[in-house]
Amino acid sequence: MFDSFKDEASFKEASGYTIDNVWYPRVTKIVSIKAKPALLRFYAEAENFKAAQDVTQKSAEEGTLIHETVEGILLGKNPEIPESVKPAVNSFMEFLDRKNIQVSPELVERRVVHYGERYAGTVDALALIDGKFGVLDIKTSQAIYRDYNLQTSAYMDALKGSFSNLQTRWILRIDQIQTCTLCGATRRLKGGREKIRQPRGANGFAGRTNGIPEHEHEWSALKGEIELKEFPYWQSDFEAFLGAKRLWEWENEFWLKKIGYLGK
Repeated sequence: MFDSFKDEASFKEASGYTIDNVWYPRVTKIVSIKAKPALLRFYAEAENFKAAQDVTQKSAEEGTLIHETVEGILLGKNPEIPESVKPAVNSFMEFLDRKNIQVSPELVERRVVHYGERYAGTVDALALIDGKFGVLDIKTSQAIYRDYNLQTSAYMDALKGSFSNLQTRWILRIDQIQTCTLCGATRRLKGGREKIRQPRGANGFAGRTNGIPEHEHEWSALKGEIELKEFPYWQSDFEAFLGAKRLWEWENEFWLKKIGYLGK
């Protein structure tokens, strides 16, 4: 979002990988072309542009801290767990044992290249879960968004020729929240921003329900929140990814021609 580049080198560094002296656009950069209404609404509601950027940057740093710690665990490194993300990481480790998720270190943070469609990416892990082998993508968001299917479908198509037993893909969401002991509302603190979600009542809608009067929330200690969803059918998502890639190439045609990725 809001990218600007001063020269070819900065574009290549920000937008892709050079592998065996050949440059490929990065999967996550390609899918960023898709509009994100919730993000745009957040920027619109922020005090100013810089304040929104500061929250976004801090939130990304916090997410990266969880991601890097979890990656170290998957690699068998027994990393020190920062206090700020301990609830999330502890919940992840308990979930890993409970589900008996099997991951080989050599299949963690694996770089993949699709030579036919000319893109590259880094897969969080290839894992064995419930007897099925597939792509495991780790997110630290407040929900599992459909956009993630574009990214993981790109990995699936790039890997299908290398792993004949590749069957499926999962999104594993790792977060940490507090819960109101009075009404069950949840509070999420990320990037210095507080987000409160009211509990759902019998009618299925969020709000102060079940006869609980207006009150000051009494928040529990931070606790980890883990969500795993499987998305086995990826082919139509991959078609959508290719559409996003064409649009991204159109949007960045100037730089892609400058570096020789597209013809003059």
